[in-house]
Amino acid sequence: MGSVGIMETRRILLDGAPAEVTVEDGSLVTADGRRIDPDQADHLPPVEPSKIICVHLNYNSRVHEFMTTLPPAPTYFHKPTTALNAHRQPVVRPKRCQYLNYEGEIAIVIGKETYDICAADAPEHIAGYTIANDFGLHDFRDTDAGSMLRVKGSDTLCPVGPGLVTDWDFRDKHIRTLVNGEVKQSGNTNDMVWDPYYLVADLARTITLLPGDIILSGTPAGSRPVGPGDVVTVEVEGLGALTNRIVERDTEVRYDFGAQPSQSEEVVSTALGGDWEWRGIRKPMRADSQEVSQ
Repeated sequence: MGSVGIMETRRILLDGAPAEVTVEDGSLVTADGRRIDPDQADHLPPVEPSKIICVHLNYNSRVHEFMTTLPPAPTYFHKPTTALNAHRQPVVRPKRCQYLNYEGEIAIVIGKETYDICAADAPEHIAGYTIANDFGLHDFRDTDAGSMLRVKGSDTLCPVGPGLVTDWDFRDKHIRTLVNGEVKQSGNTNDMVWDPYYLVADLARTITLLPGDIILSGTPAGSRPVGPGDVVTVEVEGLGALTNRIVERDTEVRYDFGAQPSQSEEVVSTALGGDWEWRGIRKPMRADSQEVSQ
């Protein structure tokens, strides 16, 4: 990442067009010297990726929560770029869906074309880091658990930002997620099994990573559903805070074709945590039965 020192850049809408600004003394500073209050700015994602790649499980606390074990090497899924969202922009939950889960994460941003490197060389290929919330719409998990396409790739489900921070050291940093001001996730990057350098090098063995590409590095324990009106903030030490409000989509997911939102044991146990049956929650009935749990 060079020797430029820690610096934060953001992308905002300025006079109706995207503009890159730097963060200086609590203000956003434009190329022509104008200073803008961050609270008044219309934020865009800090980068424009060609792809968004996410690791499945990576924090030990999350592995323990689901009472499982990790594979020998990380596994991944892909979010489409149309899922990309930004700081203070709404996250949309479709009607008839109720298992929209937050997942506070650290996003690695690629700085130059990267292919077939070792982990020791990864720092030279990383532009910086930002915050992400890897929202999951688990109502579609029964049909998309393999690809995670609709679960993790539906529109608005990948807010990142607010800015891109260079020369940030990911080691021993606190990460937490708050819902309506209450802490719901709390972890430390030292709990990662595979660090960002490993993830970049692992993916680049067979996939060319391009400038702006985003890699999401996993979430700690504590992901749970949120609904319309909830405000979710992910805080990462040294990277700031990413905030989004949940809203409900005006229209429903179509009834007349395609897989429908469901409430199977797989859906509910994933949304509510691996030990959900121990918490007095009634086991859901099959979607085609006469009763479905709420």
